[in-house]
Amino acid sequence: QVQLVESGGGSVQAGGSLMLSCVLSGASFSNYCMAWFRQAPGKEREGVACITNLDTTKYTDDVKARLTVSRDNGKKTLFLQMNNLDPEDTGIYYCAAVGRLLCNTNGCLRIQMYNVWGQGTQVTVSS
Repeated sequence: QVQLVESGGGSVQAGGSLMLSCVLSGASFSNYCMAWFRQAPGKEREGVACITNLDTTKYTDDVKARLTVSRDNGKKTLFLQMNNLDPEDTGIYYCAAVGRLLCNTNGCLRIQMYNVWGQGTQVTVSS
């Protein structure tokens, strides 16, 4: 069974950094497009960053200068390096995956494209 497990969340002061990790099991990681979504309290889940099976990346405009998504196919792991964090970054961060045949670069930040989701990891940024 395909599963995603996130880790690396926690509490950090504004301006600090965190690195999130997501491990995929039960599938060929290199054939998957991967993404990070987040959901703040009272808000809809939104796409943060994505990386395709061909290593094309895409970010939402508000995080582009602070967050970097990457992948290690050998470790079957997705990463999100978050720098200069802001309290607005607070939320539950979810890892998502979809096989390459259903992946489109232009839609890689759209929740509808993904069919495998992790349980989420909490990120709290305090002022």
